[in-house]
Amino acid sequence: MARYLPGLQTRDRILDSTRWLLARVGLDGTTLAAILERAKVRSGSFYNLFDSKDEAILTVVREAINAVDPHPDGIGKDTVQELVDAYIQFITGQPTLAKIYLQTAVGGAMHDEALAHRVLSHHETRVTRLADALRRETGTSKAKSRTQAELLLAGLNGLAFHWLLDPDFDISSRAVELVAGR
Repeated sequence: MARYLPGLQTRDRILDSTRWLLARVGLDGTTLAAILERAKVRSGSFYNLFDSKDEAILTVVREAINAVDPHPDGIGKDTVQELVDAYIQFITGQPTLAKIYLQTAVGGAMHDEALAHRVLSHHETRVTRLADALRRETGTSKAKSRTQAELLLAGLNGLAFHWLLDPDFDISSRAVELVAGR
């Protein structure tokens, strides 16, 4: 384990730098050069750990999402309400990272196949967890619960975009209405 420690420390410095930059200068100011300079890391060390700047950014965002995950250990325990609450907590509790996630997911993934794959994989995991929770709570078929999960997640994403463009928008109340209307 000791021989891997320098790599783990370098990874932590890169992620800490990425997190710091995203919070202070946003996505546009979080350049690879800025990450490297702040982390005091050379590009070769960076690329030994991450394929791209976007991967480092998504790692920071994924850690933030996992921090509010009701059951990060996996599928099978979540309730729909817990998953919706975690989604809203991520958006409202970490608006800078939420905004960056949405920007990266939409803008970056359209031009980067590897990034698109990661975003779609994350989306698929979220849909599966929602579908499983819906199936447990309502007893609906696998196909119907999957469709309901896709629609619920689409609604949550729409509410998130609205809130990020209009911070006065009451996303929490609207999410309650969305869940009640499912």
